[in-house]
Formats: sequence, structure tokens, C-alpha cells
Amino acid sequence: MQLDCVLEAQSTLAEGPVWDPRAAVLWWVNIPLGELHRFDPQTGEDVVFRLGEPLGAAVPRRHGGLVLALGGGFAFFDPARATAEPIAHPEADRPGNRFNDGKCDPAGRFWAGTMPAGDPGPTGSLYCLDPDLHVERRETGVACSNGLAWTRDARTMFYIDTPTRVVSAYDYDLATGAISNRRPVVEIPECQGWPDGMTIDDNDNLWIALWGGSAVVCQDPRTGKLLERIDVPVTHVTSCAFGGPDWRDLYITTARARWDRYELDPQPLAGNLFRVRLPLPGRPTDLFAG
Repeated sequence: MQLDCVLEAQSTLAEGPVWDPRAAVLWWVNIPLGELHRFDPQTGEDVVFRLGEPLGAAVPRRHGGLVLALGGGFAFFDPARATAEPIAHPEADRPGNRFNDGKCDPAGRFWAGTMPAGDPGPTGSLYCLDPDLHVERRETGVACSNGLAWTRDARTMFYIDTPTRVVSAYDYDLATGAISNRRPVVEIPECQGWPDGMTIDDNDNLWIALWGGSAVVCQDPRTGKLLERIDVPVTHVTSCAFGGPDWRDLYITTARARWDRYELDPQPLAGNLFRVRLPLPGRPTDLFAG
């Protein structure tokens, strides 16, 4: 498998890649600068929308545009007008927190979690935004909310709270969005880094970006077994997502955060966007139904 650098973005903290099959483009975010990026792999063009506040995640909507998890809460975004319309701010009483990652379930609900922006601590939560725009808190005591994924039959949800070094699984009720029976299914050893963003392939295996681990790993959540490792020439690998016309292109985001000029010298590709072609496809993007 050949890893290619497809965009020299030099981002501080690139995150949240998500493929939009309608336009055949990849959306991704640069969290601290509040940037929403629209990358077209056919032309190499990367259009940037600046939101003016930290942006943790963005997901395409079925009816056009995107839904965002901003510093000021959930919002709709219209790329044609470059405007954001607020929906709800579930943590208006917690100014020290920010959204960090988010994804839609197969029913079109938008799940996104928070984390403390400053000192580490379990002050974050995991939220679910229903298509009717009702918001519910589904988990509390979260230190760094990160990767989300659902199995092909939508009966299991996977979730990462990064400092735990664990990928947790829940029984999932697609009709209601209820989660239950949390249990660990994958544990990342300290020597391999920290589990960050995550996606899932058509065989229900998890592809996990390793912050501090210079890699994306594929793990079988049924056995915990490591199936594949893709080395990335950057220390901080942040997330990954399947895309392309046949869902076999794995896009990988990275970060330059927490590195001074001297530490960056051996890593000129830090903060760039990468892509690798895989033999098996990933699951198609679930769009927000609201």
C-alpha cells in the first residue's frame, strides 16, 4: 500500500475528515483556527471557510450544506453563502470546554463530544443531535471525546475517550439512538501512542489514528487483534476516513500542534493530508437527516 501526501496543508490540528459522495470532495477541519476545508482530489483545490471560533467537526446534511460542532455549539453551515446558523449550545455553562470530534449514525443523528480546552480532566460529554434538533447528553466524565463508528448492521457503536487508551463498544438501538452495555474491545498500548479519530470498513474492522504513534492501525473489535498498520511520517496522526468513488481511499489527517520549529525540522510533512488505497472498502458516509 502506497501512502501519498495529497495536500500540503501545514495545519496546526487537522481533524475530522469526511467524504461527501454527492460532490466527490473531502471536508476536514483545522480545529484551533476554526477552519472548514473542502478538498477536491480531482483538481487538488482546497477551499477554506473561516468560522471565527474553534471547529471540532463537520458532517454533510442530506438536504445540502453541513452541520457543525463549533465552540459555540451546534450549527448549520451553508457553503454557498459561507454562513453559519446556530442550533443549540449544550455547554454554554462550560466555557472551558470545546467540541472535538463528531459523526453521524446510520439514522442521520449527529453525535459529537467535548473536552477541556485547557487543563486535562474528565469535564467533557458526548452529545446526540437528533434530526428534529433535540440535543441529549449520552455520556459524561469524558476527558477527550474522539472517534466514533457504527457496525454495518447498526447494532454496535464504538467510541474513543483518548486518555483511556481504549475503544469502547455499546449496544446500539438505531430506532432511538440509545446506548447501553459499555465494554472495552480494543486497548492501545502506551508504546503505540493514543487512539484518536477512527473509521470502520465494510468488514466491521476499525481503522484508528494514533496520536503520538505515527500510524493508523486496523483492529478487529471482535478479537482485539491488530490486522494492519499504516506508517505515517508524522508523529501526530489525528483521524482517518474512507472516500473515493468506491470507498477504498483512506484519507488521513495529521497535526503540527505542540511542536516547536526545531522539533518540526525532521517532520516537514506534519499537518498535511495523506491518502492510501486499500484493497477493501469502508462504510459510506452517513449524512445528517435534519
